[in-house]
Amino acid sequence: MKTSLSTPAFFNAAPRRARALAAGSLALLGTVAQAQMLPPPQNVVNLSATASVEVTKDWLTVVFSTTREGTEAAAVQSQLKQALDAALAEARKVAKPGQLEVQTGGFSLTPRYAPPNPRTPGVPAGINGWQGRTELVVEGRDVQTIAQLTSRVQTLTIARVGFSLSNQARDKVEGEVAAQAIASFRARAESVSRQFGFGSYTLREVNVGSDGSQPIAMAAAPRMLSARSVNMEDAALPVEAGKQLVSATVSGSVQLVK
Repeated sequence: MKTSLSTPAFFNAAPRRARALAAGSLALLGTVAQAQMLPPPQNVVNLSATASVEVTKDWLTVVFSTTREGTEAAAVQSQLKQALDAALAEARKVAKPGQLEVQTGGFSLTPRYAPPNPRTPGVPAGINGWQGRTELVVEGRDVQTIAQLTSRVQTLTIARVGFSLSNQARDKVEGEVAAQAIASFRARAESVSRQFGFGSYTLREVNVGSDGSQPIAMAAAPRMLSARSVNMEDAALPVEAGKQLVSATVSGSVQLVK
């Protein structure tokens, strides 16, 4: 049997629902009030611990580039394309996924304007030429092969060189450093609990953070010569990886326990 809005059953049910909602609201308010009346936690200590390790950078990035100028935009673009295609063909010979990766970088073509004519002030100067630039990016962990490749790329020059940590090396080191920081945090918590006359501690909250994702430091290349102008045997880029500091910090609070 259905209950319609006009039946007595409906009007009898409405007060019951209202009473149930009111009871639930009162219970919730009571819980909130009780929580507000609870005393603040006692014997809580905030701690932090940091661990660091210095590792050798294993990821080399070399940026090749060249510029061309001319009176015709199409001609300048064609010259840039030829130079980039030749360098790409050489780099692809030694490309290996995860070890030596090749990708094109920036490619720009901008107009070059004639100087203003003093005889016609206010008249915009016209375009009297075009200037373009293209880049090739070679990077990877095969440092020796990349260094040797720099002597075989003859149509582009070396613009920038930089070392960093590979994703694999960074993940591995960050995991190790985080474990050291956690162990240091636990040891410090135990020491503090004993110094305050407590037997142990329990964790209240903890945060673990790492700092190992530094950007690549791209330095100007030590030479800006095309391989055509130097002895091919002596033209390989001299490189030195250098070190990078990877750190991890653990912070949080502990409850001292008797």
